Amino acid sequence: EEPSVNPADTSEVVGVCHQAAAEDVKKAIDLSVAAQPSWDRLGAQERADILNRAADLYEEHREELLALIVREGGRTIPDAVSELREAVDFMRYYGAQAVRHFGEPILLPGPTGERNTYELRGKGVFIAISPWNFPLAIYTGQITAALAAGNAVLAKPAAPTTLVAYRAIQLLQEAGVPPEVLHFVPCGGRLMGEHGVADPRIAGIVFTGSTGVAQTINQTLAGRDGPIGTLIAETGGQNAMFVDSSALPEQVVHDAIYSAFNSAGQRCSALRLLCVQEDIEPRTLDLLKGYMQQLTIGDPRHLSTDVGPCIDEPSRRTLEAHVERMAKEQRIVHRCTLSAEHEAGTYFAPTLVEIDDVGALTEEQFGPILHVVKFKSRQLDKMVEAVNNTGFGLTMGLHSRIDSRVRGVAADSKAGNLYVNRNMIGAVVGVQPFGGRGLSGTGPKAGGPNYVQRFGTEFTLSNNISAVGGNASLLTLGSD
Repeated sequence: EEPSVNPADTSEVVGVCHQAAAEDVKKAIDLSVAAQPSWDRLGAQERADILNRAADLYEEHREELLALIVREGGRTIPDAVSELREAVDFMRYYGAQAVRHFGEPILLPGPTGERNTYELRGKGVFIAISPWNFPLAIYTGQITAALAAGNAVLAKPAAPTTLVAYRAIQLLQEAGVPPEVLHFVPCGGRLMGEHGVADPRIAGIVFTGSTGVAQTINQTLAGRDGPIGTLIAETGGQNAMFVDSSALPEQVVHDAIYSAFNSAGQRCSALRLLCVQEDIEPRTLDLLKGYMQQLTIGDPRHLSTDVGPCIDEPSRRTLEAHVERMAKEQRIVHRCTLSAEHEAGTYFAPTLVEIDDVGALTEEQFGPILHVVKFKSRQLDKMVEAVNNTGFGLTMGLHSRIDSRVRGVAADSKAGNLYVNRNMIGAVVGVQPFGGRGLSGTGPKAGGPNYVQRFGTEFTLSNNISAVGGNASLLTLGSD
C-alpha cells in the first residue's frame, strides 16, 4: 500500500493505493491482447461516442475531480479548472480525429481498374505512463488517444496522484470502455519497465516525463525480441523567453511571472530562462522583484493563492540544492518569503537568479526558479543559438515589437512551440498543438491533427475486380 498525501499539508492522507505486482501487469497484458481486436472492430464512431460520454461524465463530476486535483496534486483552483477543461477537450478532439482518420476506408482507384482501399487500424496494446503535474489532463489525453485509435491500454499513473487517475479510469469505464480494454496499473517504474515495456506483446508506449526515463524506455523497446515498439514521448525543456528593448517591460514581467511560477513552476512548458537585452534589464529586474513580493504562496484550496507547494519533499530538496549552488556560482536576485505555516507542506520559495550565460544551466529545474541572463542588442541570434544548443526544444517565447525580429527568431528556433508577446504556458487542445523535439520529445504533438494517427497501423487492400471474376471461373472449372 502507498498512502497519497496532500503536498500542502503532508500530515493529511488523502487516500491509499494498492500497488500492482508483476503478475497483475502480466494479467492485464493477457486480457488486453485478447480484448483489443474486438475493440478495434467496434469502429471509430462508436469509440468516439464512448469518449464523448466520458467527457460528459467528467463534467458532471467536476467538483469531485477538482477537489482531488487540488488536494492530491497541489494545484490551485484555477489551474484545476483549466486542467479539467483540457481533459474534456482531449476526449472530444481525439474522438473526432479518430472518426476522421480511422473511420471509413479511403478509396484509391488504380490505373488498371483495381480498387485500392487504405485504412488505419489500432496497433494493439499501449502502455500509457503519465506524470503527476497534470494528473487528469495528460493522463486522460494519453489514454484516450490510444483508445480512440482502437488500442487497449495499460494506464500507469504517477505515484503521487493515483487517486485522480483511478477516478478517471472509473468514469471512462462507466462511459462504456470495457474493463478488459482499459486497465489501471499503479506500480513502480522499474516493475512496469521489466514486465510491461519489455513484453514484446506491447505495441507501443506513450510517455510524458523526464528525458532520462524516456531514453531508458527507448532502450528497452530496442532490446526486445519481436516487433519493434512505438514510442511517443514528451519530455522536459530548458524553456527560454527572449526580450528585446522594443518590448514593454510591464507586459514582459506579467507574462514571465505567470510562465515561471504558475503551478509552482511544475509545468513542462514553464519558463526557466529569461534572456533580456541589457538596455532594459535593470528595469525588468526591479519589476520582477516587485511582482514577486506580491505573490501569495499557500494552500491551493484558497482562491487567493498564487503559488502552491511542490509535489513532494524529494522535489523540494532538489530545487533547494540548485539554489544553494546558484548562490555560490551566480547571483540570487530575490527569493519570496515563507513563514511557519508553510512548514506543514512541501513549499519552495519562488526564486529569481541572475546568471552569466546559458551554460550555467546544466539540467532542467522543475519548480519555481527563474533564471535571468542579459545580452547586447546584436547578440539575440547568438542567444537563440545557445538555447538551441542545450538540445532541448519544447517551448520558447519572444517579446518584441519588431516584425523582422519575430520572423528571424521563428526561423531560427528549434523549439516545438514559439509564443510571441504573450505567456508561454497553457496550450489549448486543437488550437496550439503541444510537444517538442530533440531532448524534449519525439512528437507528434499532443492535441494536434497528427497525434491519433501515431497510435495506428496502416492497411491497404488492392482488389483487381476483373481478375477476380476470371479467376473464379478457372477455379470452378478446376474443381470439376
